[in-house]
Amino acid sequence: MRIDVIGGGLAGCEAAYALARQGIPVVIWEMRPGLKTPVHQSGDLAELVCSNSLKSEQPDTAQGLLKKEMRILGSLLLPCAEAARVPAGSALAVDRAKFSRLVSEKIAAHPLITVERQEMRSIPERPCIIATGPLTSEAMADALQKISGEENLYFYDAVAPTVTRASLDESIVFKASRYGKGSADYYNCPMNKEEYLTFYRELVAADALEPHAADRGMVFEGCMPIEFIAHRGVDTLRFGPMRPVGLNSPAGGPRPYAVVQLRQEDEEGNLWGLVGFQTRLRWGEQERVLRLIPGLKRAEFVRYGVMHRNTYVNSPRCLSAGLQFKSRPGLFLAGQLTGVEGYMESAASGIWAGLSLGRRLQGKAALTLPQTTMLGALIHHITTDNPGKFQPMNANFGILPGLPEVIKDKKQRNLAYMTRSLQDLHEFSELLQNTL
Repeated sequence: MRIDVIGGGLAGCEAAYALARQGIPVVIWEMRPGLKTPVHQSGDLAELVCSNSLKSEQPDTAQGLLKKEMRILGSLLLPCAEAARVPAGSALAVDRAKFSRLVSEKIAAHPLITVERQEMRSIPERPCIIATGPLTSEAMADALQKISGEENLYFYDAVAPTVTRASLDESIVFKASRYGKGSADYYNCPMNKEEYLTFYRELVAADALEPHAADRGMVFEGCMPIEFIAHRGVDTLRFGPMRPVGLNSPAGGPRPYAVVQLRQEDEEGNLWGLVGFQTRLRWGEQERVLRLIPGLKRAEFVRYGVMHRNTYVNSPRCLSAGLQFKSRPGLFLAGQLTGVEGYMESAASGIWAGLSLGRRLQGKAALTLPQTTMLGALIHHITTDNPGKFQPMNANFGILPGLPEVIKDKKQRNLAYMTRSLQDLHEFSELLQNTL
């Protein structure tokens, strides 16, 4: 019997690969390119639609720790990301097209995985994993709503614009990474106070898309559109995506009052995304307002910022620690549908859903990840949080249990979290040896 994995995004690919590694045949059902979404541009598996950054690899960061855990658990995506890497300081950023192509090729080459290019409009009665992501089709969203017994929760996510390197004014922008971490991989657009205030006034007055549920507070803080942030106060951008800390103008010039950073998005370095500049402004307004940023006066936009619905279930009510529906044994959920937020968080949840379903199919007892691990803490949070106030969650050290000793230095404390996590996960992974 082949197991259905519905959705060929990051989580679906990791889930299918985890099942196949256990000797279980899998069919990935992917509706693209036949049925498109508002933001996907290709039919490739694991396409990145927001940022091209998979975030930090530093060992003293939550994202760095999560990646280490994913490697221990046999991630498919991280080796592909390494092969598609582009410069991004201490972050792991990728050429979007190359990354998706590599994942698609690895999935296609696996003898136990088949890909069906067709929308799955209902949930099979047999065991399966649903990983249709934040842009779940209406038919599948309706099916999930019936299974969960609750209305689907949702929030609005926003994508940042991308411009060409050739259109940057390199007499104004300069290369540097914040605090000098890693190599100087980011372009920086410095602003003085007058330039910043002019930009701010035009931004808050700019024409955005028609109001919708996002205006009622249903926006995840980590993806807040810049115009939302700006409306909170004149200096909020300077303490957010436009913070100048850790960046100094070249040749000893005055420290910028505000800075816009651009991150490389393709292997050749021709495309650059505005970091933290998710927006729902109308496209014409994006060009007008963003060209007020020093260095972007003649910016050529190859991708405009867009806003789209993200769908997820109330996991504390619906899911067990194995990401299985409480009301429907054999039905598992993975990715952002579960309420994890972020590329790697979604992918990691796919690994765990695949491992959990594999154990069930083989008649083995269900396991619970150690809460001292980043993935274990994340799964614990989304499945036990207050269901009345449930919101998407990123990997962060705040969800881990406290350390037995008090460590005041933040970096040393985070390294201690990492040491404990990896030790516990290595011990836990021994329990999985007969599974993999």
